[in-house]
Amino acid sequence: MRIGVLDIGSNTGHLLVVDAHRGAAPTPAFSHKHRLRLAEHLDDAGAVSRAGVDALTDFVSEALVVAEDKGCAETVGFATSAVRDAVNAEEVLAHVADRTGVVVDVLPGEDEARLTFLAVRRWFGWSSGRLAVFDIGGGSLEVAAGGDEAPDVAWSMPLGAARLTREHLSHGVDEESVRALRRRVRSAVAEDAGKLLRAGAPDRAVATSKTFRSLARICGAAPSSEGEFVSRTLVAEDLREWIPKLAAMDDAEVAELPGVSASRSHQMLAGALVADAVLDIFDLAELEICPWALREGVILRRLDQIAGQDPEDSGDPLS
Repeated sequence: MRIGVLDIGSNTGHLLVVDAHRGAAPTPAFSHKHRLRLAEHLDDAGAVSRAGVDALTDFVSEALVVAEDKGCAETVGFATSAVRDAVNAEEVLAHVADRTGVVVDVLPGEDEARLTFLAVRRWFGWSSGRLAVFDIGGGSLEVAAGGDEAPDVAWSMPLGAARLTREHLSHGVDEESVRALRRRVRSAVAEDAGKLLRAGAPDRAVATSKTFRSLARICGAAPSSEGEFVSRTLVAEDLREWIPKLAAMDDAEVAELPGVSASRSHQMLAGALVADAVLDIFDLAELEICPWALREGVILRRLDQIAGQDPEDSGDPLS
């Protein structure tokens, strides 16, 4: 069947149209994206601004037309950190539903981590043993680990690249602001690190999504043009060499680096500090980059539900 997955992230709105059936890898058929930057459209009270609500509504309307044009049998919509953490989240999504007819579910942070883990498990398979999975989004960092298809532990922290950039680096980058950001990140990551570390070192440590992919590319990983089956890693030593270089560059210079888009260049330093904390605190020499992430996890879960073989319980918010 053809499914449209509408992903309302902290940075980008993305409709991914896929041809999918259970037992096979979802095959992308079409992609429609728009830069929303919802994490940067939060006012001082923590509410999504009118400009942010209008941008989101317009995008969902456009995406619905695209999904219909491409022949999607159904469209599954979900929102992550920027909407989840907004004080007016219910009002925002009610407005979207009223104007477009599309119901967008808000994914709790733990479920976001679990669905991302599902995608990584299906990509690497059972031979990977115990997996640890990390995902840096615009608004949050997700962590999950386990030896089965569902993780043993999964949690989310408000350590997204866009959020941290807005809160710590919006007035410029200097030694004091970078140190304060580094201290906040490491304290937050270390607070719950024992959830994962108590079970011992994972057999495979994996990173997903755009921030980790961009950092790996900066550090020398293969470009996307070489295909998704090429092995890519983010090496801790390489990343640590790049952090002071990123701090010394302006946004335009960062945007010239391989794998970095102009719309995300201002977030790369914050993302690098989060990735560095993950590598250090979880004592990892490197992270493997997985091309599948949350969107694929949502697709896989939906296919499992249709087949009546969902590995999780029926409390999943996308059921």
